Amino acid sequence: MSPRPTIRSVQSASSSRGFDKELAELEALSEALKAGAGPNSAQVEHLRKALTHRNNFLVAKAAKLVADAELFALLPDVLTAFDRFFIDAANSDPKCWAKDALSKALVKLEHRSKDAYLRGMRHHQLEASWGPPVDSAGALRGTCAHALVDCPGISDADLLTVLLEPMTDSDKTVRMEAARAIAQVGGVSAALILRLRALLGPASGDESEPEVLGAVYSALLSLEGEKAIALVANYLEAGDDLAAEAAFALADMRTREALAALIDRLRAGVDTWFGSVLFSAIALTRLPQALDYLIAIVARDAREAPAAIEAIGRIAPNAELHARVQLAVERTGSSRLQQAMRQHMPAPPERE
Repeated sequence: MSPRPTIRSVQSASSSRGFDKELAELEALSEALKAGAGPNSAQVEHLRKALTHRNNFLVAKAAKLVADAELFALLPDVLTAFDRFFIDAANSDPKCWAKDALSKALVKLEHRSKDAYLRGMRHHQLEASWGPPVDSAGALRGTCAHALVDCPGISDADLLTVLLEPMTDSDKTVRMEAARAIAQVGGVSAALILRLRALLGPASGDESEPEVLGAVYSALLSLEGEKAIALVANYLEAGDDLAAEAAFALADMRTREALAALIDRLRAGVDTWFGSVLFSAIALTRLPQALDYLIAIVARDAREAPAAIEAIGRIAPNAELHARVQLAVERTGSSRLQQAMRQHMPAPPERE
């Protein structure tokens, strides 16, 4: 005879069924929204109720749907839910799922009160792991730091002061978002902060620093333009991971001056790895001069020609560019380059 279920097991099973039912309904609504159907009044009310659920995963699902559907009428409900999950945060919202999704919903619904974002930007949530406790609130802090830029009632000087906090965060994503946010603030003070951070270089022993400094380089270039090229180009010299971040930051500018800095570094002599980085960065500028330069390398059947072909292949070349490279390869008669062409730039599909 099977043992009689205890009250706790009955409640657990009931709770599980309730979770499964609510999750299924939210997923069905998600599919409806993806199909282009706007939520009706009953579905809006369902989402309003879902935001009050105690389960953080379900609230995160509901918050994303509210944001995707741009349900501005539910902004007060999103804000209430956001505040609620700061209470006993590690237990009420493990992994910070709810607060993260709710903060993104606040941004999408154009909430502009700085207090909510300051609270999120300063929230740390240590949770147990196999090793030392892990902070699960990094994404939340990054979102809120960036959102502060659009909030009224805070001067540029005060905003930059506040954004210095996430610039020293333990989470690399937060530091990267802080750099981008500082660039959006703009002005001389913002540029000086970014220049100082670039000049300070990577923290000793921090393997994530190249990515962070890459964000700093990109932020500085977006703010100062050509004026910052010389500073960023200096970091190409080492030919390491940090130099690669500098190269791609320069490529994002898509200007002749940035392209010249990349080509000058390539001509100065590089190893195979960093050479492939520079070829990729040159191609990513998508400037006509950049593509002419790479095709000229192919046409000469230079030692670096396969790397040039690979770099062009990575930018998804159109039929015209593919034909130019193919012609250059055929004129060399090089089997080595024909192999590189087959590997990195297969023929584009024919139009029907």
